[in-house]
Amino acid sequence: MRFKDKVVVVTGAAQGIGEAYARALAGEGAAVVVADMNEESGAKVAASIEEDGGRAIFVRCDVSDAASAEALVATTVEQLGGIDHLVNNAAIYGAMEFNLLISVDWDYYRRFMSVNLDGALVMTRAVHPEIAKRGGGAIVNQSSTAAYLYSGFYGLAKAGINSLTQQLAHELGGQKIRVNAIAPGPTDTEATRTQAGDAAKDIVRNSLAIKRMGSVDDMVGALLFLLSDDASWVTGQVLAVDGGQTFRL
Repeated sequence: MRFKDKVVVVTGAAQGIGEAYARALAGEGAAVVVADMNEESGAKVAASIEEDGGRAIFVRCDVSDAASAEALVATTVEQLGGIDHLVNNAAIYGAMEFNLLISVDWDYYRRFMSVNLDGALVMTRAVHPEIAKRGGGAIVNQSSTAAYLYSGFYGLAKAGINSLTQQLAHELGGQKIRVNAIAPGPTDTEATRTQAGDAAKDIVRNSLAIKRMGSVDDMVGALLFLLSDDASWVTGQVLAVDGGQTFRL
């Protein structure tokens, strides 16, 4: 119960890795805010956590919109008393368009980046004062090994997340707020199955040291570590959980 009496906001928690994060945190005692645009799925996740004996609320939130982020903070503080940790997981991924940087529609590109990159900053700006009021805490951003590979505007956004993580770690360290990121490799989720299809088998065979797709549970352990006091002197880091897909010296 490492997170007993802690309040954790998890964006994009209505499905996939975000849902697994929310459930795991609730299982270790946290009160979890399931933040997502998908009201039906998000409410179901929060209700399911409650049915399993945990504590959770659903709050609809558009991470690209500062007013929406501020409204989430207000609702969370009113209902749960404050915020200790933030997980910036929300992203456009499963329904992501395939296109090149040199040809992607500008309006789509701007909307994509407003969620996949700027969203983490929007949420951090809204949430960090509340974390500071509680004496400090931790923020974990969701990156991807796409940041190190050719992957168009998706990889560009995730490379930005890595840099954002490092910059925010320095800006917020004085408030006793740690900021780290997790970079998942190919992970078996509905979104990845939509994006990669049968090509995922080739990725496993040709580029992974551990010859299987990652699972959402593989990411959970990294998240719980980075949010916990076990990582009290870890900040500004990007932890690849990728089966050995990437090598960085």
